[in-house]
Amino acid sequence: MNRSSAVRKHEPVETVSPAHAEFAADVVAGLTATPKRLPPKYFYDRAGSELFERITQLPEYYPTRCELAILNERAADIAKLVPPRAALIEFGSGASLKTRIVLRAATNVAAYVPVDISAEFLEAEVRALRQEFPAVEMWPVVTDFSEPFDLPANAAALPRVGFFSGSTIGNLEPHEAAAFLRQAGRILGPGASFIVGVDLVKDTRLLQKAYNDSQRITAQFNLNILARINRELGAKLNLASFEHHAFFNRERSRIEMHLASVKRQRVSVCGERIEFRPGETIHTENSYKYSVESFGALARGAGWTPVAAWTDRDGYFSVHALEKDKVPLRKE
Repeated sequence: MNRSSAVRKHEPVETVSPAHAEFAADVVAGLTATPKRLPPKYFYDRAGSELFERITQLPEYYPTRCELAILNERAADIAKLVPPRAALIEFGSGASLKTRIVLRAATNVAAYVPVDISAEFLEAEVRALRQEFPAVEMWPVVTDFSEPFDLPANAAALPRVGFFSGSTIGNLEPHEAAAFLRQAGRILGPGASFIVGVDLVKDTRLLQKAYNDSQRITAQFNLNILARINRELGAKLNLASFEHHAFFNRERSRIEMHLASVKRQRVSVCGERIEFRPGETIHTENSYKYSVESFGALARGAGWTPVAAWTDRDGYFSVHALEKDKVPLRKE
C-alpha cells in the first residue's frame, strides 16, 4: 500500500498512548497537510490485513491469481536462485500462500524471516508455517519494512534471498521504490537474489474494476484506516461521511485511492480541529503500474541486475528475479 507541500510538525497529545504516538503524529500531520493524505502502511492493522486477504480472493482482483500462477509455474527456476542453507527474507509478508510455494520448491532454505508491521497477523501466519515447515527456522521481525532494520543475528550469518510479492513496490513513489531497493540490497548483501512481484500496465477498465469491486471490499479496506483512527486514537470520524474513490491516473501510470468527504464537516483528531470541504479527499494510496522494461531500469538504477522476468499468459503481472553483480536480463 505514499506524500505534498510542507507539513507542520505535530506532537501527539498527552492522551495518546506511547504505542500510538507515531501513528498519531503521522495522522495529524497528514490530515492538516494540503492536500490531505494518510500513509498507506496504516491500512494494515489486523482488521485491515484480513480485509486485504479478502480482496485478493475477489474475482475482479487479478494480481494475486496471476502472481500465484507465475510462482507455481516458475517455482523450479526460483529455487535455482536459492543457495544452500539460505535465509529467505520476506518484506511485508502478510498472508503466506505465496511463501508456501517458495518454501516447498526451495528446499535449500534453512531460515525464514518474515518482516511485517502487523504483529498479531504476523504471529498467526508464522505459527501456521512452523507446523508445515518444521525444519525451517523462523525468526519474525515486526517493523515497517520501508524503514532501515536489522536482521536477526542468526539470519545475518546465512546467504540471503529476498522476497517481495504482491506488487507492494507499486505503492511506493518511484523515488521511494528506488530507495527501498537500495536499502534491501544493503540488508540482503552482495551476491543476494531478490524476487519481486510487479503489476503491469494494462487496459484501464481492468484496473478500474480491480480497485472498485462489486462487493465493496476495497471500499471497506480503504475506510478501515478511518476506523483505525477511531479505535486507536479516540477520534469520532463518521465513516458514512466519506466515500471510497479509486481511479487510474494515466499521466503517472498509477491507480490512486482516496477517501472523499461527502459534505462539509469538521472533525477532531488528537485535539486538532480538521475541516473538510464537500468533495475534499484524503489521498490514502497509490499503486504504480510498470512495464517489464521500466521496472528493470528502476532496479538497475538502484544497484540490482535483472536476470529474469516472468509474466502470466495475459501479460497482466510480472515476477522479477534480481541479483547483485550478476548476468543481464532474460525475458520469458
